[in-house]
Amino acid sequence: MHITNLISQYFGKFAKKEFPSFFQSIINNIYVKSFHLDMSEFRNPKYYKSLNDLFTRELAIQREIELDDDLIISPTDSLITECGALKKDTLLQIKGMEYNVEELLTYHVKKDNLEKVIDGSFMNFYLSPKDYHRYHAPCDFNVSKLIHVPGKLYPVNLKYLNKEIDLFCQNERVILECIDKNKKLFYMVFVGALNVGQMVFEFESAVETNVDAKEIKVYEYEDLNIKKGECLGYFKMGSTVVMIWEKGSIKLKNLTNQKILFGSSISKK
Repeated sequence: MHITNLISQYFGKFAKKEFPSFFQSIINNIYVKSFHLDMSEFRNPKYYKSLNDLFTRELAIQREIELDDDLIISPTDSLITECGALKKDTLLQIKGMEYNVEELLTYHVKKDNLEKVIDGSFMNFYLSPKDYHRYHAPCDFNVSKLIHVPGKLYPVNLKYLNKEIDLFCQNERVILECIDKNKKLFYMVFVGALNVGQMVFEFESAVETNVDAKEIKVYEYEDLNIKKGECLGYFKMGSTVVMIWEKGSIKLKNLTNQKILFGSSISKK
């Protein structure tokens, strides 16, 4: 087991421990103040029984989302670290750090589907420790496959993105293969990171991340339909989502280095 996985497992044990309410309230408030969490859409910090509860908090008020069927919404509250077009079969981890789409998605993706995303579009969503950690559906779509890839748990902050080659391909990740209402292909790649105890998917309880696993697991679905805005699951701590779209299927806004919220549009007609 890599040291990053071991550290994350120990941190995960601490984060899920429920201390007496008085002490837990102190811990929660320290976390909120240290990372400058905006709790205006959530419950009072003392409500949460553990750090995990606070990390994975649900919205206490309904977030307005872009309802236009032709527009794609951000699946997360995050910083867009990179976005744009793939150069044939390569995309950017961050400026100056390229990696291969097949290495990211693995050989469990059919060759025909890999060819569809050549020269396609991509966007990287970085969730910091202060962000809302749940991820949602960017549009109406059908999940055809889930691929769980065990790996390391390097940090995914800007410092590490700039120095660790192929970081997204080294880290543990969960890949969703998706088909939208126009029969166009896209992928959502959920990348684990240091101190991320788990990545949880509400439609697939069999997925267990940050355990001592070595083999890739693949889950296939016949009729798993997801609605735009629906909660897919959550990170236990901050991390990254990479989205990749079939060539010609989307017109992305240039949002690099911009902070965006779940529900806001990331595409244009």
